[in-house]
Amino acid sequence: MTAKRALHSLVPNGKSLGVKTFAVLVAAVASALLPLYGSDYAVSIGLLIFSYISLGQMWNLLAGYSGLVSLGQQAFIGIGAYTLAKVTTVYGQSIALSFFVTAVCAAAFAFVISFPIFKLSGVYFTIGTWIVSESALVFFRNWKFVNFDAGYNIVAAYKIPMGALYLGSFVIGVVSVALVFLILRSKIGLALMAMRDNPGAAEARGVYLYRTKLVCFLISSVYIAVTGVVLYLNIAYVKPGATFGIDWAVSMVFIVVIGGIGTIEGPILGAVIYVILRQYLYNFPGISMILLGAVAVTVILLAPKGIMGALHGRFGFELFSVRRTAAFDGPDREEGARISVKQRR
Repeated sequence: MTAKRALHSLVPNGKSLGVKTFAVLVAAVASALLPLYGSDYAVSIGLLIFSYISLGQMWNLLAGYSGLVSLGQQAFIGIGAYTLAKVTTVYGQSIALSFFVTAVCAAAFAFVISFPIFKLSGVYFTIGTWIVSESALVFFRNWKFVNFDAGYNIVAAYKIPMGALYLGSFVIGVVSVALVFLILRSKIGLALMAMRDNPGAAEARGVYLYRTKLVCFLISSVYIAVTGVVLYLNIAYVKPGATFGIDWAVSMVFIVVIGGIGTIEGPILGAVIYVILRQYLYNFPGISMILLGAVAVTVILLAPKGIMGALHGRFGFELFSVRRTAAFDGPDREEGARISVKQRR
C-alpha cells in the first residue's frame, strides 16, 4: 500500500464521521431525557450505568492509557463518600460544597501517596495501591473523627429526587468520556501512551515521567472521588467496610477489561454489561461472583483486548478516535503515514 493510500485509510470520511456523531448525539439526548419517559427502575439502572462509566473511564485512563494498573482507587470513593457525609450530615452544609471539599481532599491524598507508590512499577505498583486502600480502610475503622466503624446515614440524600440524581450521574458520566477524549488528544495524552509503551524511550524523548504520572493520577483520583459522592447520594449510607471495599476495584477492572482496555468506548459498553449482569445475578446470591467471573474469563478468552478492542482490530470500528492525522506534502507524506499507523497500533 502506498503512503498516500495508507494515510487516507486512517482518516475517517466526512459521511462516516457525521453518522457516528449523529448517533452519539441521539444516544446522549435520549439518555438525558430518560426521567421523562422511563420507569423509576429504568432511571435507577441508568444512574448506575453512568456512574460506572465514570469509574471505568478514570481507571482506563490510568491502566489502559498510562500503564498504571491500580487496585486501590476505591480509597478515593471512600474519601468522596465520607466527605459527603461529614459536610452534609455532621456540619449541615450543602451538597455542592461537598463536591468541592471532596476534590480538594482527594487531590491532597493522591499527591501525598504518589511519592511512595511512584517509586514502584508493574505489579509492585498494583500491590502498593491496594495496600494503601486497605490501610485507609483500617484507619477509618479506628478513627473517631469519622465515627469509627459505625458510619453515617446521609440524610441529605433523601431530599434529592431520583430524576435530579440521575441527571447528576449522567453529567458525571458524559463529562468523564469528554475529559478522557480531550486528554488523549492533547500532548499529555501522547506522553501517557509513550510512557505506557516504553518508559525509557519516552523519557529519552523528553517526557517527564513523574510529572506525567502525577497529572494522570490526580485527574483520575479526583474524578473517582467526585463520582463517589454521586454514588453515595444514591446509596445514602456510608461504612468503611463497604466504602473502601475491594469490590469497587473489581468492578472497575471488570468493566474496562470486558469492554475493551485502551479504548474510550470500552468502559461505556463494559458499564452497561456490568450493571445489567449484576441486576440479573441478584437472583443467584450464593454464586453471583462465580458467574460474573465465568463471564469475564469467557470474554477474555474469546476477545483478549475486550469487546471493543476486538471490534477495533477486526473492523476498525471506533466512535471516539484519538489518533492524530495531518496533511503532508511531498516526501513528508510517507512519514505521515508511518506516524498514523504507529498511533493506530
